[in-house]
Amino acid sequence: MPYHKNKQQAFQAAQQSMNQTEDIYQDLTVDSEDYGHHLKHLKEEINETYQQIENALEVASETQRLKLQQFQKDLDKIVENANLEG
Repeated sequence: MPYHKNKQQAFQAAQQSMNQTEDIYQDLTVDSEDYGHHLKHLKEEINETYQQIENALEVASETQRLKLQQFQKDLDKIVENANLEG
């Protein structure tokens, strides 16, 4: 049972981190005077999210694995779009 709990906790941590990254990205405004600060924060959150996903993938169930892989693809798109904007 602890193994299952660890899988769920790892997945939830990755999911929460992904949600935070998406929120920061949604709030990113190129014309903002503190754009550089927000972009730095976004990059830090992206790195943390990638790490959370990697940790969760180590113990994930197949269903969780598919969702985590989608998170990675979504993060890749955010990185690509943020680079285009900057």
